[in-house]
Amino acid sequence: MTLPDNLPTIQEISDEEALKRAAQGDRESFGLIYDRYITRIYNYIYYRTGNTHDAEDLTSQVFSRALKHITNYQDRGVPFSAWLYRIAHNLVANWHRDKSRKQEFALEDGIWSSKESEMPESVLLRVEQHDEILDLIRDIPEDRQMLIILKFVDHMPNAEIGKIMGKTEGAIKSLYHRTLLSLRNKIDADGLADNGNK
Repeated sequence: MTLPDNLPTIQEISDEEALKRAAQGDRESFGLIYDRYITRIYNYIYYRTGNTHDAEDLTSQVFSRALKHITNYQDRGVPFSAWLYRIAHNLVANWHRDKSRKQEFALEDGIWSSKESEMPESVLLRVEQHDEILDLIRDIPEDRQMLIILKFVDHMPNAEIGKIMGKTEGAIKSLYHRTLLSLRNKIDADGLADNGNK
């Protein structure tokens, strides 16, 4: 038996079709979903935790849970990615509850990846500013954290962010504007903008 030439390959199928197949136990279709969303989910978790090891572990847990519960997934008119982000959000919230300690900066996250000619003081200042900015972002409400990550890390347009967050595009624009003003005020109040000029 020969198959028609116009059948889509596994990489060409839509998320909806991949979900349908994955819910029926097709591991290859779930692998396709994994490939499509792993980077976005990892980025979201990394920017919420600030630690590569925990981000990798939590990302793995997100997809483990998704695979385990894929048969229970119900299309409610929002992108499938919203379900994955919800799982990630819940795992990160639990992680923060369990980790009352100060975040540690993993050395491989920036210090040693700098240019060899760069002075150690410059590298440490850059790392310190990076940590301070991440701390500021982690202090804002979770919906605003998600917005900042989706906008600046994943470079998503407002309409797509709105679908994931369950808000209109206008509401996302408004939240984005308020979030940037709030962050700017915090940066000015903490003097982060002047740290590089000392």
